[in-house]
Amino acid sequence: MNHQDTLIDTHTHLASSRFDGDVANVIARAEEGGVSEMVSIACDIEDSIFNLRLAAENESVAATVGIHPLYVHELSQSNWLEELTGMARENNVSAIGEIGLDYYHPPQNGSTDIEWRSLQRSVFEQQLQLALEQNLPVVVHQRESAADVAEVLRGFPGVTAVLHCFSGTAKEADEALSMGHYLSFTGILTFPSAQPVRDVAAAAPLDRIMVETDSPYLAPVPFRGKQCEPFMVRYTASKLAELHGVSDQEMADLTSRNARRFFRHLGSQK
Repeated sequence: MNHQDTLIDTHTHLASSRFDGDVANVIARAEEGGVSEMVSIACDIEDSIFNLRLAAENESVAATVGIHPLYVHELSQSNWLEELTGMARENNVSAIGEIGLDYYHPPQNGSTDIEWRSLQRSVFEQQLQLALEQNLPVVVHQRESAADVAEVLRGFPGVTAVLHCFSGTAKEADEALSMGHYLSFTGILTFPSAQPVRDVAAAAPLDRIMVETDSPYLAPVPFRGKQCEPFMVRYTASKLAELHGVSDQEMADLTSRNARRFFRHLGSQK
């Protein structure tokens, strides 16, 4: 993949503390590496505020706002939704996210599993309702929670989701696709042990797939063990192109087209 092939990294955490003091350089390296746009994903209110400012200052950055399931215990029950709603109404918000359910990690607030999952689900549903009201797509996190995520999403048929960092089964992929949702793939596609994920990615329809880094996490081969950055998304895209038997250029074009269809305010839409 050469630098004429412009790509969109649909999921990067530019607000992460791991990028503190280096965000401008991270963005510059991405642009120099042929990544024309990056969607900066929020995990909490502070990330959301940061993303909106970053997107306002950088043409190549788009913003999401939202509360990750592992941060729901930090919310002020009184006004978090009001605050998030105000941000969601900003003109340059591209999606609500990342939101969803995480059953892999233990409760972060000392509660029981049942109470913790109930809180996650309540916050997830409230944010889906916000997305519905604001006509925004959602970026969904699911970890060991696919059945419940699918059940919740079925209750909001007017909302379109992308299941980010997809590493689920073919059945889980088919269910999401049948509801009109998208799948996004990370550097996991390049891991030697990830053949099941590659099989799912190879079977996914070309008009419903996107690529992401999830940086600063999940650096693809040949950067395993290093901090991931948006410029590395081309390695995932190249692997996806190989799986589908298309050129790197074609994969760059179609995943970018899908991203622009899914997200609001990318590129010329800003």
